[in-house]
Amino acid sequence: MKKDVLKVAGKLLKSRLIVGTGKYKSFSETAKAVKASGADMVTVAVRRVNILDKKKPILTDYLNHKKIIFLPNTAGCFTSEEALRTLRLAREMGGWKLVKLEVLGDKKTLYPNMIETIRSTKILVKEGFKVMVYCTDDPILAKKCEDNGASAIMPLASPIGSGLGLQNKINISLIIKQSKVPVIVDAGIGTASDATIAMELGCDGVLINSAIAKARRPILMAESFKNAVIAGRKSFLSGRMEKNYFASPSSPFKGLI
Repeated sequence: MKKDVLKVAGKLLKSRLIVGTGKYKSFSETAKAVKASGADMVTVAVRRVNILDKKKPILTDYLNHKKIIFLPNTAGCFTSEEALRTLRLAREMGGWKLVKLEVLGDKKTLYPNMIETIRSTKILVKEGFKVMVYCTDDPILAKKCEDNGASAIMPLASPIGSGLGLQNKINISLIIKQSKVPVIVDAGIGTASDATIAMELGCDGVLINSAIAKARRPILMAESFKNAVIAGRKSFLSGRMEKNYFASPSSPFKGLI
């Protein structure tokens, strides 16, 4: 287990849990939750981060980007043009080339517009970006993302912020089996057991934001997700017993007194 690390676009992550930095009550709470989660990587919404008002606190006052990997994302972008502009800005601001792409298609469901997403992936890869792509749980479209150079496939479990958990384990399993890049479930996870299920399916990691930030006790929830991801990964690596429709005694009948 000591050598079981997640590798994404050349980056080695000891933790398979990636956490978001939005929706918390304060940056102080964000930092405490990140520490409790044990995450090596955090997502940062470039369009929502404070970079102009020097009187207001900024995320880097609380999280050291030299010790934890910042993953700029395009949260809130509904067109390819918006997403491309946002990530190019991130590269100019901090030199970031490893990024998370999400191009949303509907304000109510926040499902990704896969046509725009695939188009944006192709352009960003040509420009030298390493792109982790938020996508639907459609195996065909997930493969298109990979074929166009995605460094990681990030299928949704259910709508962003819904907390509904994994709604289509079959499709997620198909995506895992066909992918040669890491598969990281993103969006819709509601509680620690959801993360364990995702890891037991064989996902390489999970990305959590709302489930931690919106919990009554975010720091404790962050710790629970840390343990849930580890448990799910170990369970997957252990190889579960085969399912059977009939009972199988825990103790053999042979040699009974």
